[in-house]
Amino acid sequence: MNTTANIDEVYRVINAEHPDPFHVLGLHCIDSDDKADRSFAVRAYLPNAQSINVIDIESGNKYRMEKIHDSGFFEAVIRDKQDFFTYKLEVTDYLNNTFTIYDPYSFWPVITDFDLHLFNEGNHHKIYEKLGAHICELNGIQGTLFAVWAPCAKRVSVIGNFNQWDGRHHQMRLLGCSGVWEIFIPGVGQGEIYKYEIKTQSNELYIKSDPYAFYSELRPNTASIVYDLDSYRWSDDEWIKERDSSNIFEKPISIYEVHLGSWAAVPEEGHRPLTYRELADRLVSYVKEMGYTHIELLPLAEHPFDGSWGYQITGYYSVTSRYGTPQDFMYFVDACHQKGIGVILDWVPAHFPKDAHGLARFDGTALYEHEDARQGEHPHWGTHIFNYGRHEVRNFLVSNAVFWLEKYHIDGLRVDAVASMLYLDYGKKDGEWIPNKWGGKENLEAIEFIRQLNTTVYRYFPGVMMIAEESTSWPLVSRPPYVGGLGFTFKWNMGWMNDYIRYISMDPIYRKYHHNSLTFSIMYAFSENFILVLSHDEVVHGKGSMINKMPGDYWQQFAGLRVSYGYMYGHPGKKLLFMGGEFGQFIEWDYRRSLDWHLLDYDMHRKLQKYVKDLNHLYKNEKALYEVDFSHEGFEWIDCSDADHGVVSFIRKGKDPKEVLIFVCNFTPVAYSDYRIGAPFDSFYKEILNSDSEIYGGSNIGNYGGVGAEHQPFHGRPYSIRLHIPPLGMLVLKPQFE
Repeated sequence: MNTTANIDEVYRVINAEHPDPFHVLGLHCIDSDDKADRSFAVRAYLPNAQSINVIDIESGNKYRMEKIHDSGFFEAVIRDKQDFFTYKLEVTDYLNNTFTIYDPYSFWPVITDFDLHLFNEGNHHKIYEKLGAHICELNGIQGTLFAVWAPCAKRVSVIGNFNQWDGRHHQMRLLGCSGVWEIFIPGVGQGEIYKYEIKTQSNELYIKSDPYAFYSELRPNTASIVYDLDSYRWSDDEWIKERDSSNIFEKPISIYEVHLGSWAAVPEEGHRPLTYRELADRLVSYVKEMGYTHIELLPLAEHPFDGSWGYQITGYYSVTSRYGTPQDFMYFVDACHQKGIGVILDWVPAHFPKDAHGLARFDGTALYEHEDARQGEHPHWGTHIFNYGRHEVRNFLVSNAVFWLEKYHIDGLRVDAVASMLYLDYGKKDGEWIPNKWGGKENLEAIEFIRQLNTTVYRYFPGVMMIAEESTSWPLVSRPPYVGGLGFTFKWNMGWMNDYIRYISMDPIYRKYHHNSLTFSIMYAFSENFILVLSHDEVVHGKGSMINKMPGDYWQQFAGLRVSYGYMYGHPGKKLLFMGGEFGQFIEWDYRRSLDWHLLDYDMHRKLQKYVKDLNHLYKNEKALYEVDFSHEGFEWIDCSDADHGVVSFIRKGKDPKEVLIFVCNFTPVAYSDYRIGAPFDSFYKEILNSDSEIYGGSNIGNYGGVGAEHQPFHGRPYSIRLHIPPLGMLVLKPQFE
């Protein structure tokens, strides 16, 4: 083989297994450091080329390249140049098509040693700006920079339509010992689809999507798509400024949880789901009208299987293409902010699926996961567990959280399945897990990751929410790491949810024997910053919809749901309700079909919707319901022990001593007259909400607008009021001060 290059290295390029093909390909000085005596070699490996010429861009001179190897290895030795020069390659293929390209092997590395250092130690918080596919300009030439982490690979190539999906083209360079591979490909731009071809140390070929891709093909296709995220022009500066300067703990938060694919459909187009831009109109306007403060979206990172609801992610940096482009989703978020609605996104750092194109055994090894199944698999989910002890994996996840908050202006992340991260034995039997170094079941590496995650997020975005779905009694979930906490803003109150649903699902005749299920939550209500949740998980898999959980006849079901929601809105903690619950969807949620919006043609469903709307507006308008949510100072029982009547009464208080509301909830289908409760003030108590009002579908039992206090001590208070309490009803009363 007549070449100026090392023969062994040439064969490594031809066999597509060279870790640094730039050492062979491209422009190289081959003779002397003395400019007067210099010679240069240009080498190219293009398997489909019949002939190639080197074109000196400055002079226009052409140099014919000799075909050194039949596989497509070419070389030209140039002796009339004294210095490095810019050039193009004029290529003629075997179909006699001639075209001109810039040589991708003529560009220096872009990612810096400092970037690699930060990444390898797990502290490059915006590594998505370096890894993945980035449209850019180098030396005045437009193209895309590709970079991927695959430390155990023998070789990595970018493949796509631009190179006939042939991994012999565009072999990448390994940057030192970082495990990061990089190449700039001129001419590749917006919309190009691509993957990585990875040759393992055992010479297997893996075809993988880009873990850092910004956009992906619509399932069942799995290729990544080159996409520029920075061209969208946001209009939410005022929203972001207000968000970051306010105290979220003292703000009303009423969340409408949504699965975008099944919220509404277009019947005339085969019942397709709405697009991001259609949702920006219909969903956002609906949420605004209903009085919610936030939308929480089930996971929107790219996922192959609809039935996972988005919880088995393959493209962590790629918003799903099911409903449009990344810019379309930005438009949706922007529209939310224009109407004063925050956006919370479900985020899944606890596990990932085993799909061949995804993260699993990415470079032929357990890269993102653990090798040992006892550490690296969830047996009941059939998914892999992230290796939180590996710096680059932690970096991948922490950077991903920052990515959604920065690039998409998301206002909060609800972190899924935190309990599964905290416990090594989660969902496992004896012998299926490995204890930590102290012999315990706590996942020490996951704990450290969570603390790093939350600390990093608040460093960049002080006004966002980090919300833990944590279903155990793990302490200090929503307390700062410096006091031993995990650092979340809020925690889902799963204990309240389980007790509450069990209670309200009972026939009222039995409720008095389980009264503690209704009241026990106050014993721990202020141990964490809680969100009360009636989420998607409670209306699937045979659990029944919220309305169908209610015992009794048709009227009692609606009345029971109204008092249940009323108690939830009065109880300390922020609020979350899954879509469909606000108008009494009867069937369980099904991700494959739209909500039954036609139910609003029926009186009781329409009136329930109005009730939830009025609850939200009451909640937002009354400081007593949100200002002191996480302290005993914001709540007092009046009477929590009247199990025989199924009635509870309590006071909610704001910072101002006069910001007071009284809640009275009756969980039996029996109306009570002259029911006396203690009262804190000698004043008139205006009835500001009655769930039994006819406008909500009730029987109109109430107190004619309010009642005056009597100078009769009761319930340990100096005054009392006598009430007419409706069946399965809730009253909200507000003292009037002159």
